[in-house]
Amino acid sequence: VQLQASGGGLVQAGGSLRLSCAASGRTFSSYFMGWFRQAPGKEREFVAYISQTGGTRFYADFVTGRFTISRDNAKSTVSLQMNSLKPEDTAIYYCAAGFAAGGFRSSKYYDYWGQGTLVTVSS
Repeated sequence: VQLQASGGGLVQAGGSLRLSCAASGRTFSSYFMGWFRQAPGKEREFVAYISQTGGTRFYADFVTGRFTISRDNAKSTVSLQMNSLKPEDTAIYYCAAGFAAGGFRSSKYYDYWGQGTLVTVSS
């Protein structure tokens, strides 16, 4: 699976952005998907998870209520709608795909990664 993330950019605090991740291959629906982010000088951290069917979603505490993850298996895409953005949301955002059950909050459970898209939130 190859992943291509897009949709990042510069936005003012309180604004919104929608990130998208397009996957290649015919087995997209077999993978659970996640979004992670990495701010300068910090470790990569979990942001959101969605199960293969889209029926289960989990979020990091710091984005609950502001971000929404969704997927379209027919189009092999996963999205992250980000509202009420804060300067501390500034980071490179990565989409990732995982196959084997076991967990989802750690990057070790994901097998494929997109190249990342930069989100900058100005105050």
